[in-house]
Amino acid sequence: MEQLEAKLKKLEKRNYRSYTSIKGEYDFTDFTLYIDNVQSDPYAPPSRLRAKRAWSLTHLQWLQETSLDYQRAARDFLARHFSELLEKDATLSIALSGQTVLDHTSVIFDDEGIELRYNMNLPADGREILAKRAINILTFHMPKYVRRTLLARELPIEELKEHCKVIVDQVALRRQLAEHNLVAFVANGSILPRIAGNNDRPMKDAIAFQSPDSLEVELSTPNRGLIKGMGIPKGITLIVGGGFHGKSTLLNALERSIYDHIPGDGREYIVTEESTTKIQAEDGRCVHSLNLSNYINHLPMGKDTTCFSTQDASGSTSQAAWLQESLEAQAKTLLIDEDTSATNFMIRDERMQALVNNGAEPITPLVDRIGQLRDEMGVSTILVMGGSGDYLDVADTVIQMHDYQAVDVTKKAKEVVISHPTTRVREGSEHLLPTQTRQLNRSSLQAILQEGKFRIQARNKNTLRFGRELVDITAMSQLQSSAQVHAIGWMWFQLSQTPGWELNPVEFIAQQLHDNWHELMPKHGDLAKPRVIEVMATLNRMRVADFK
Repeated sequence: MEQLEAKLKKLEKRNYRSYTSIKGEYDFTDFTLYIDNVQSDPYAPPSRLRAKRAWSLTHLQWLQETSLDYQRAARDFLARHFSELLEKDATLSIALSGQTVLDHTSVIFDDEGIELRYNMNLPADGREILAKRAINILTFHMPKYVRRTLLARELPIEELKEHCKVIVDQVALRRQLAEHNLVAFVANGSILPRIAGNNDRPMKDAIAFQSPDSLEVELSTPNRGLIKGMGIPKGITLIVGGGFHGKSTLLNALERSIYDHIPGDGREYIVTEESTTKIQAEDGRCVHSLNLSNYINHLPMGKDTTCFSTQDASGSTSQAAWLQESLEAQAKTLLIDEDTSATNFMIRDERMQALVNNGAEPITPLVDRIGQLRDEMGVSTILVMGGSGDYLDVADTVIQMHDYQAVDVTKKAKEVVISHPTTRVREGSEHLLPTQTRQLNRSSLQAILQEGKFRIQARNKNTLRFGRELVDITAMSQLQSSAQVHAIGWMWFQLSQTPGWELNPVEFIAQQLHDNWHELMPKHGDLAKPRVIEVMATLNRMRVADFK
């Protein structure tokens, strides 16, 4: 610490770039400070720091004996606690993941101890170094924050344990879905509505969820015991109801519950099968060498759809592509909201069939394929539908949302099908072609690395910069944090450097994420583990990617 202070004293009023001289390792007696990266400009991304404390000095050694899920929750709690300590210090920050608990790199446990990874905007007046202020932060305030986070007696231990128990219970609930033939579970008492579209916290005074008796199941947890709630079975589930009654709110809760939520979120005991993927129309996106013939055929001028590529997909083509890409990435449950879907991909009613004959329409709508996805591929679908009753013919379960409460109307829906038969003609009677695994040309990633200055940057959840490429992933609503996007970029970097995986990128990525993925990443604190599905989905949206 004294060495760092001496270095900083020499920098007072010097040019900001002189800060680079403090990069290195410093012994603070009870922890070690690493300054890994120093910003070259006060307006550049902040400097990266790490503070590591030995287990024996934390009195938190008992965490080493807990499960990996318990440890993930504990690391999340420590990051949030550290962030609370920094509230009055705008120069320091640590990456968090909102209401969800991800496998994040902001806090790392290893054999030696606990490591905090955080950022610092080194103080300046214009582009002149304010060394005295930097000394005050780095040698006085920052050590206090580190010690109050990495010392048991300074922590609210009971809160930490409760935080971890809630996460472990969610993991236990999710693992029971398959044995109960479910794809999702919504506990009674859950709070589904959020404060706003840009605020993921629970809405105050919202109506608590209550399962209809016919769909109520009871699952067990190691800490809270038995929990009752609505089980959504495998197969085809329709969520219906009038506008503003909570259809999309339920679907949004399900799409986000592939991850665990913090205590007090309202969705702590809502869990969804972990490969669940939400798809939608996405005009203008690229598609690479994809077999879309299950949904799109006989295009004008004989364009082939068994190996289809475009840099400007239509709404229907993009949604068909997303579906096929999800199956390729091993998704077993699809979430679809009619509000964000392409109408001509979802349905073609009897009047339109009468006007435009099948030979002139290249699209086989999802309504005629959704049953085959279930029966031939074992893929379940949860679909918000308020405008077309034709899906009632294939639905296994129909849930009506009324005043934010769920009502099982499956029996009534079957009666409606009988009393109001459709004259619509089913299209696409042939069997679905099996999903093909594409190969990725690794040189398409390597070429980007060789184009001048290379950079991996996640500006937010919507854009990934990989070299000169800017990948638009706005539509991928299940991403919870820019840290996941950042990790995807570094995963691509690993792929570009590693030979032999091109024949089956999905399998290779899954293996890399299953192993100790922290070791594959740089020592940054703003990384969070993504799913294979998101890694592949982002890669599919890179315009220069080369699949075959």
